[in-house]
Amino acid sequence: MTRVTLAPGYDISRVLKGGWQLAGGHGAIDPAAALADMDRFVDAGVTTFDCADIYTGVEELIGQWRRTRPERAGAVQVHTKYVPDLDRLAAHARADVVRGIDRSLRRLGMDALDVVQLHWWDYDTPGYVEAALWLTELRRAGKIRHLGLTNFDRLKLAEMTGAGVPVLSHQVQYSVLDRRPANAMAAACASSSIGLLCYGALAGGFLSGRWLGAAAPAGELENRSLVKYRLIIDEFGGWELFQELLAVMHAIGRRHDVGIGAVAMRWVLDQPGVSGIIVGARHAGHLQSIADAVSLRLTAADGAAIAAIHGRSSGPVGEVYALERAKGGVHASIMRYTLNRLG
Repeated sequence: MTRVTLAPGYDISRVLKGGWQLAGGHGAIDPAAALADMDRFVDAGVTTFDCADIYTGVEELIGQWRRTRPERAGAVQVHTKYVPDLDRLAAHARADVVRGIDRSLRRLGMDALDVVQLHWWDYDTPGYVEAALWLTELRRAGKIRHLGLTNFDRLKLAEMTGAGVPVLSHQVQYSVLDRRPANAMAAACASSSIGLLCYGALAGGFLSGRWLGAAAPAGELENRSLVKYRLIIDEFGGWELFQELLAVMHAIGRRHDVGIGAVAMRWVLDQPGVSGIIVGARHAGHLQSIADAVSLRLTAADGAAIAAIHGRSSGPVGEVYALERAKGGVHASIMRYTLNRLG
């Protein structure tokens, strides 16, 4: 497993174990099996876990792993998020931030949180800069080591850095299906030494051999990730073009003796400005694909074959997370805005 230094004295694995898949909405979770899987990820060099205060039960699960493996906990980095509910933004106050961070510290069993990433649902409701500055105060107080952002646009990112918020990383969606960070966000982050931590590299599982040659799914999809990324496929250009992309990636994978998922992860890891990818792995069965992605070296011809499909794609377009923020849009309609009750 390769590693990357995000700040002096702070390095992470370039593949992070995502926690959203353990939060419900993706099938039943066996806590004992989930804890054993964390052991296997750490053994494989995936030592950085990503979670959030709104991922139901995930901070507690990681906290349980840390408490029952004290000899291993020091080798693991935990990134969480601070996400105030949409209906609390107008009244959001410093006390909310303090309560939220103290709760994450208790859940995770940590004296200081390695990285806290701020997400703000609605730009029309002011307060995101103040929230980041309150988090900065808690960083100076020793409760947080580093600060990051999640799904902000370039203007808001500039507001944060201009206000003196020490932004270490920015978590955004990035995949061969969704290249919005390449529009300008990657360059903006690179110019400020902010690492991009990218989720969605596997598009919720759509970028896998399971879907190669499959008909477009009809009816209700089996989990929230598939619902989310099915909409991204539509933005990309539809199911037929998606199938052409899968066929190209399958051919690339056969040349390198790896699967489509490894090609998808490697492609994101190779993009300028990308420090790491967050893989939402529910179980350790994904480790071989991750190992394949880490060792894979895509050729110029491989990149050109994927780029040829991109040349026919219609999107997604615009800033990172702009579609998801569009009020009344299909992407916003699937969001859950009140998962975090701090009151």
